[in-house]
Amino acid sequence: MRFDTSSPTVLREDWRNGGFGLYIHWPFCQSKCPYCDFNSHVVADIRQAAWRSAYLSEIDRIAALTPGRILNSVFFGGGTPSLMDPETVAILIERIAARWTLANDLETTLEANPTSIEYGRFRAFNAAGINRVSIGIQALNDADLSRLGRLHSVKEAYGAFDIARQTFERVSFDLIYARQFQTADAWHLELAEALDLAADHLSLYQLTIEPGTAFGDRAARGRLPGLPDEDAQADMYEVTQDLCEAAGFSAYEVSNHAQPGAESRHNLIYWRYGDCAGIGPGAHGRLTLDGRRHRTETELNPEAWLQAVKRNGSGETLCLPLPLEDQVNEYLMMGLRITGGIDLCRLEYMGYRPPKDELAGLEELGLLERQGDFLRATAKGRPVLNGIYEKLLTG
Repeated sequence: MRFDTSSPTVLREDWRNGGFGLYIHWPFCQSKCPYCDFNSHVVADIRQAAWRSAYLSEIDRIAALTPGRILNSVFFGGGTPSLMDPETVAILIERIAARWTLANDLETTLEANPTSIEYGRFRAFNAAGINRVSIGIQALNDADLSRLGRLHSVKEAYGAFDIARQTFERVSFDLIYARQFQTADAWHLELAEALDLAADHLSLYQLTIEPGTAFGDRAARGRLPGLPDEDAQADMYEVTQDLCEAAGFSAYEVSNHAQPGAESRHNLIYWRYGDCAGIGPGAHGRLTLDGRRHRTETELNPEAWLQAVKRNGSGETLCLPLPLEDQVNEYLMMGLRITGGIDLCRLEYMGYRPPKDELAGLEELGLLERQGDFLRATAKGRPVLNGIYEKLLTG
């Protein structure tokens, strides 16, 4: 990487270009899906009052570090945060509102699954202050739901979505494609059905077999048949882009599609390289403190995190300043995922100028394009972002 070491070591308020969000991780699920590599756990008993107290303590700690900020988003992720008591969510949002100035268009998102025990709580979550819900539907046929280890049926998914649309201002749902035995034609029909159902946002992820998951173990033993090959995966990606664009759900990020104005504000904070404080077991964050962006990490094990907060007043295991070179890497990798792209002025302030020859070559190939001070990946470039990063960072 060509890096100007004379550039300032302090970027001070660069985070304002992306905004400020709060992520709260609820680590518990009813069951562990075989493809999931998130920090999620199945336990027999959850001490809701103890968890509520720990989250409140962490909210207070982070607020003391970030005085005077306007908070743009709150995201309850997991795990399965819709298994939280709605009263807990209400108390946490109340404390958040007392500690920060809230943006006029504050987005408060909660992830949920379409099981009856969860969507039965939707109205209570809305009353608690949640205005956006993201539902993990994952497939629209029961055979594939079973293969994916999901506990709901397609009928329950439709029921949950109907209630969500009646209850929340904004509703999104997730689907996974390139599943076992799936063809591009089958995905075309399923995605068309999903677009007829959708409100204003869809997250569409290609199935990835991660090491350490149940699917990863099965694949290593040759016991995960029917996975589409690379050509079939590419065909399904093209189907995804074409159908969504035609339906008015443009891809504002590689795997996320929305009608204009319905983009996930919280996730845009990550992709625009703003600040996000992470609370809960395994939560990561990027937080500017004393003018320097820091990387934060927390205890992975839920019980260890809970005890650390109680004993030490913090669940963090790491809070280190990020070198500017790391910030450049992260901003490039995050920012090129979205259609808005990256601000070349911000890059220059970080001390980095993309190599002219490599940049010109990528533009000539139609993989990147410049619009004023912004550099963005084209539709042709998005499927090969890893190669683009390599060219820009090592060229």
